[in-house]
Amino acid sequence: QVQLVESGGGLVQFGGSLSLSCAASGFAVSSAAMSWYRQPPGKEREAVASISTSGDRTYYADSTKGRFTISRDNAKNTVFLQMNSLKPDDTAMYYCKAVSLPSGTTYWGQGTQVTVSS
Repeated sequence: QVQLVESGGGLVQFGGSLSLSCAASGFAVSSAAMSWYRQPPGKEREAVASISTSGDRTYYADSTKGRFTISRDNAKNTVFLQMNSLKPDDTAMYYCKAVSLPSGTTYWGQGTQVTVSS
């Protein structure tokens, strides 16, 4: 059974840091394009960062560039999102997404809440 489990969310003060993890089971993240999305309260879900299967290509939303870092540990079947210099605008539910290749099958985790206080 395919599962993505996010962890590491919580409450942090303005300027603080958090590290999110997305642990996968039922498939190999080494064969998937992995991404982090977020959904602020009352807003649509938006892409935050993504990483290629080999880890040599990354993408960041303009709002997170320079502050967030996505990485992967294929041996641990886990993807990470290091978030620094957090702002109240970063408050959202953060979701992990996997696109298994070559099938294109998409999986989502259940989300982890990040709240940044001012």
